[in-house]
Amino acid sequence: MENSKSGEITNLQREVDEWISRVGVRYFNELTNMAILSEEVGEVARIMARRFGEQSEKQSDKAKDLGEELADVMFVVLCLANQTGTDLEGAWRNKMEERTERDAERHRTNPRLK
Repeated sequence: MENSKSGEITNLQREVDEWISRVGVRYFNELTNMAILSEEVGEVARIMARRFGEQSEKQSDKAKDLGEELADVMFVVLCLANQTGTDLEGAWRNKMEERTERDAERHRTNPRLK
């Protein structure tokens, strides 16, 4: 994957903030959003376990869209970043740099990844 263009995550944070002001009235508090995040991650896990894991997929689960569920997770993460004053774009860039320095050789020399 290529690096995201500068400002894309910041723009998403701004879009969420504007949506909350216009449609959502206000943010749920941070603990509520943390619980919602857990719920949304659980929905992703359900799809993964049934579609890609060993659990049988129920008929009612077949219509669920993985992309939409991942977008729900992303929305709540962006809400939490906004609420806590986190520059998610800066944090992302720092984390990717850290991962690159830490993992580049380790993964290249891992025989299980060849």
